[in-house]
Amino acid sequence: MAHGPTYRVKFRRRREAKTDYRKRLRLLLSRKPRLVARRTLNHCIAQIVEYDEKGNRTIVSAHSRELIKLGYKGHTGNLCSAYLTGYLLGKKALQKGYKEAVLDIGLHRATKGNALFAILKGALDAGLEVPHGEDILPSEERIRGEHIKAYAELLKEEDEEKYRRQFSKYLEKGLPPEKLPEHFEEIKAKIDSMF
Repeated sequence: MAHGPTYRVKFRRRREAKTDYRKRLRLLLSRKPRLVARRTLNHCIAQIVEYDEKGNRTIVSAHSRELIKLGYKGHTGNLCSAYLTGYLLGKKALQKGYKEAVLDIGLHRATKGNALFAILKGALDAGLEVPHGEDILPSEERIRGEHIKAYAELLKEEDEEKYRRQFSKYLEKGLPPEKLPEHFEEIKAKIDSMF
């Protein structure tokens, strides 16, 4: 650790590796609300946040647990649920009068096609305007869960026991993983009917 009379202690959130202040300043200088996208292992969170001197104000929020209330039976941490969470947020934001935002992924790594960009794609499809590059977004097939369906069909043919073990949570909830793309479309239609 550096020491001496001219050493300056970094901000607490920087020391804890929670905030990149240079990146945050660039986002705030845009003077647009931020589309904050976060992901944990089991959930996706999306918010529209505005800067305020007293502290950030969350205007609109969507969480992947809200999808369960709409009847979603899939995993709430995968690409399908990330897209649907972003789509739900986009619809809520438009209803409150917010038409544009800037993406804020925090300290997450910007990897092509990851769940944070699925949240972005959902918000874009809902009608929100967010500056982005088209090549970073996940493909439509992955968003709909076609890759999960293909893997489930392959596994079911090869090893029935491994299939039941791998997709036990899906089967417990009454959703065969082969039906995930159709289920995805149902939930998207329910979100559309809400707004």
